[in-house]
Amino acid sequence: MTTDNTGSGNAKAGRPIALSQDARREIILDALDDVFTEAGLKGVSMAAIARQAGMSKRTLYEIFSDRAALFLAYLDRVSCEFVRPLDDEAKTKPLAVRLRLLIAPGPSAQARFELPLAIIRSLIVEAPERPDVARALAQSGYADTQNAVKAELDRGVQRGEIRISDTETAAAMLLDMIRPCAVPALLGETKTLDSAILTARFDLALKVFFGGIEDGDDGALPLGHSDSDIG
Repeated sequence: MTTDNTGSGNAKAGRPIALSQDARREIILDALDDVFTEAGLKGVSMAAIARQAGMSKRTLYEIFSDRAALFLAYLDRVSCEFVRPLDDEAKTKPLAVRLRLLIAPGPSAQARFELPLAIIRSLIVEAPERPDVARALAQSGYADTQNAVKAELDRGVQRGEIRISDTETAAAMLLDMIRPCAVPALLGETKTLDSAILTARFDLALKVFFGGIEDGDDGALPLGHSDSDIG
């Protein structure tokens, strides 16, 4: 396991390479995953995470002020894994294809929910005494995802692919349609998080979105799109 101040190599003989704070942050988040897998959320203490990361608790607290801050950072990282930035070639494709490439659920999506759900349950318990945590939890990962979707809708408007006057609201609506209600999953009913169900929901949401979102809609698909692009 990587230690406090060293990497896997040496800049000079006998002189360890100092890890950046970003690198340490990623090691800590990986350690959180490992500790949870081994011991469940009850075993996830700052001391256990520090040991797994090969760091001192002092170093851990220099990066994350408390366990809630660490949990929120993990949720942000997981959220980013579900948004795939588009390369230049992908940006040339029709809007529906771009959105599919950007935010469609992948085959491994279901496997990534166990720890995030446990974290959210824990933070909800803390929320009455920690309104700052409650606010951060409500926005965790959402703004970046919404901004990425909005950017593609804006691109679509600029290219004449679609007519939307309020792309910010449209992006929020699309994400609400794509994502299942979190309450059943938080209560232990994870059927809605099955990869096949998530994919089917995404496909339907995209069809409904493009079927009704355009200003002055006449029922036609956005320019340059076909049913195969959307569904």
